[in-house]
Amino acid sequence: MKKIIASLFAFTLPLLLIGCSTTSKIEALKPEPSVNTKIAYNNTTSFVSMPLEISLNEIENQLNKSLNGLIYEDTNLEDDKTEMKIWKTAPIKLIDKEGKVETVLPLKIWAKFKYGTDFMGLNDTKEIELNGTITLLSNVKLSNWKMSTDSKIKDYNWTESPSILVAGKKVPITYIINPTLSIFKSKMAKKIDEAIEASCDFKPYVLNVIKTISTPFEVNSQYETWFKLNPIEVNVTDALVSKSKISMDLGLKCTMQTMIGQKPNAAFNKDAILFKSADKIADKTTATVAAVSTYESASRIITKNFQGKEFASGKRKIVIQKVDLWAKDGRMIIALEMTGSLNGTIYLSGIPNYNTTTKEIYFDQMDYVLNTKGLLTKTANWLLQGVILKKIQENCKYSIKENLEEGKKNLLPYLSNYSPMKGVFVNGTLNDFEFEKVELTNNAIIAFITTSGKMNVKIEGME
Repeated sequence: MKKIIASLFAFTLPLLLIGCSTTSKIEALKPEPSVNTKIAYNNTTSFVSMPLEISLNEIENQLNKSLNGLIYEDTNLEDDKTEMKIWKTAPIKLIDKEGKVETVLPLKIWAKFKYGTDFMGLNDTKEIELNGTITLLSNVKLSNWKMSTDSKIKDYNWTESPSILVAGKKVPITYIINPTLSIFKSKMAKKIDEAIEASCDFKPYVLNVIKTISTPFEVNSQYETWFKLNPIEVNVTDALVSKSKISMDLGLKCTMQTMIGQKPNAAFNKDAILFKSADKIADKTTATVAAVSTYESASRIITKNFQGKEFASGKRKIVIQKVDLWAKDGRMIIALEMTGSLNGTIYLSGIPNYNTTTKEIYFDQMDYVLNTKGLLTKTANWLLQGVILKKIQENCKYSIKENLEEGKKNLLPYLSNYSPMKGVFVNGTLNDFEFEKVELTNNAIIAFITTSGKMNVKIEGME
């Protein structure tokens, strides 16, 4: 009988301690995180269409800045019996001529020419000065992000007929001057082409725009959210002249990320960006943004969800003090550190998902991990009740709705006459974000969000 009583006492004492004590200690076996060599996630390439417009007035301004004063000089009299200096006397004008560019250049010419014969020294030289304009017609193209032209002199007009004084009389020499000018036609056209190419190198401006938009910026300070763009490749179509402007289509291939936590490092490397030519570029921007939540930052946000909340069953209650998250075998482990009727840590597992209506990351198919469930069976069956688990699950989530709305709000200024540098303006539209998928890595939850829109870049008023 004594043995039976002793056995009953040994069996019932732990139950009495649990039932009478206000607090029990739980020590569940911690599910260790998965150890994978692959940390990177499958990022999706975004495509940003950026039609680029440059007014002829802008190119005209740049050309006039680069060509001033003496613009041509030939000091060799012996090769073609002509010396010549040419000055620009007024601003150059550029005119759209059915897909080509007409350049009107006001100029002053000083020329010395040698005439006669070298036989017995029977020759002489004369100097003349001319005022007029030359007109060039140019084909336009874009090569290596420099606008280049292939120009030919179309015409030259004198304010008065060129002449020299011979025996006190003005002798027209247009018949001499015009053939002489034909010698420097190609040289002068080349000079204009070189000036246009030197003053119309748009690659630095495009790189500056890309560098600016790829600099991480804070979307939401409360949620420690940052937006980051990583440029990969830039495509450009041939330049077209129409309606007094030069147009070309740019296409930027990139990846986009929304990081939660510390400010990410800038990923801009101009030497790593590929520049390619393209026949056609789609006019629609399609973007997939990777919303990256580190487990540390997500744990911190979810912990805030539990602040001031009790989970009770009858007279028993618990308070969640801290939440930790990590991945194991494709599922999320949620560690809940609690106080109250139970002290210690319990472990749940679930599959991360996204609620398109509330725009929340939550954990589906949530349940206690096997070793935790076994321990709870022995100590606190009430915690296994579905109602408690459901209440806990309702708080194991965090909304990215404000992040997305704030992100869109913060992106809009970059699409509303945004000027990353003087003379460069960016405009566009952005549609709503739509959820695509969720992925887990060793250290983060990645929600992929897609959007679309349009944008354009205009260059006008550069220094």
